[in-house]
Amino acid sequence: MKNHFLVLLTHCCFFLNAFSQETVTFKSSDAALQLAFERAKSMALSYKGDSNDPVGPWYEAALPSRSAFCMRDVSHQSIGAEILGLSKENKNMLSLFAKNISENKDWCSYWEINKYGKPAPEDYRNDKEFWYNLNSNFDVIFACWRLYLWTGDEGYIKNPEFENFFEKSSTEYIERWVLQADSLLTRPEFVNSPAPFNIKDDFHKCRGLASYSEGIPGLKMGVDLVAAIYRGLLTYSSILKEKGQFEKAAFFEKKAVQYQEQIEQIWWDQNASAYNVIYTADGKFSKDFGELFLLWFDALTNTDRTEKTIKNILSSKSNVENASYLPFLLYKYGYEDKAYEYILHLTAPETKRREYPEVSYGVIEGIIHGYMGIEPNASKKTITTVNRGKKDSISEVDNLPVLHTTLAVQHKNQTTTLHNKGENFIEWKAMFTGNYNSIFINDKKAAVIHEKDNKGNPYTAITIRVNPGQKITAAFR
Repeated sequence: MKNHFLVLLTHCCFFLNAFSQETVTFKSSDAALQLAFERAKSMALSYKGDSNDPVGPWYEAALPSRSAFCMRDVSHQSIGAEILGLSKENKNMLSLFAKNISENKDWCSYWEINKYGKPAPEDYRNDKEFWYNLNSNFDVIFACWRLYLWTGDEGYIKNPEFENFFEKSSTEYIERWVLQADSLLTRPEFVNSPAPFNIKDDFHKCRGLASYSEGIPGLKMGVDLVAAIYRGLLTYSSILKEKGQFEKAAFFEKKAVQYQEQIEQIWWDQNASAYNVIYTADGKFSKDFGELFLLWFDALTNTDRTEKTIKNILSSKSNVENASYLPFLLYKYGYEDKAYEYILHLTAPETKRREYPEVSYGVIEGIIHGYMGIEPNASKKTITTVNRGKKDSISEVDNLPVLHTTLAVQHKNQTTTLHNKGENFIEWKAMFTGNYNSIFINDKKAAVIHEKDNKGNPYTAITIRVNPGQKITAAFR
């Protein structure tokens, strides 16, 4: 009996060790950054739900006390969750949002679903009385596309429930909520309201908020919603192109551009050198935290205005939810020092409300997607890396699941090493900041290409096939 117990214990230990080895790890010569990752990883995984709950695999993506997940938070936590191996959770939760879109709810889904598989009662009474931010349908479309690019899982763009959600959100939803590009400022303050209407009932007046900004009297439209529609329609166009439906894709791309033009022509305040964010029923524009979503939805095409928007955001104090998006976004837009500061701030024990789930997941994405510069693209079948770390630092991520394989990536001084530990080959685009004549692949000189980012900064790159089990080092000299 004792021997049987020891054998069982040995098997259990092996299983636990194997499981721990398969979890993404991050090591860095920057002790503060490594500590930030470990804190964020521990907190994020503490929000993983029980897959045996009635709702199925899930993680917290709302106020923790609710044991629930909402459309906005899942959309923003999904890449961080994917990095941490929560792929079943992502697929299940986003599928539930897609499946629960209905005409009876005016083509809304459930804003928030709890672990019992029910619409959270904090936000839902019945199909005519509930809380809903109109940005959410488009945020979910964008999240599905980003997850497809990251994982290569075609289910995110081809499964019937997702296809239906994308189509209804891009057509009937816009019509029903009077969100056409030429109606954004003339639409009624309250649309599809329950009858009789009770202005004091949040499930009446907030059934279709035209922004993620809440509690604003007379809110008629938010620029964040305009940006969300733009990104949602443009994303739907990309999905259609991926499936070979080019004529339909061109139609939705043309529609998307109309919203981007609205942002530049109507919402830009020339005198303040900033975008207006809120438009109210009395016909007035005002500023608010919502300009951050112009970056989240990648809705700006004017470099000068983008720079001014980032500086405005950095000069004001963001709530912890919005701040959680900044590590990745600031790395993306070339503000490495500020991104690094936000990572340390968001994981510091003294930071208030750092336990809000979006924070830890945002930090994970900020470090792996942002700092390590790892960018999978299933559409192009490539994985790009660029070292955004501090000079002379050494950082490595291991057991990272991307594009149907598993990677280890190390940035060290002037070199990047990629180890394909999975079972499928990848095309690796190794990028380095600066203009170089050549890159050495495993000490052999190779031809390169030169690119520039939106700010005009030069990059040198090379694309290499990396087979299963292969380890390759790229270096510039």
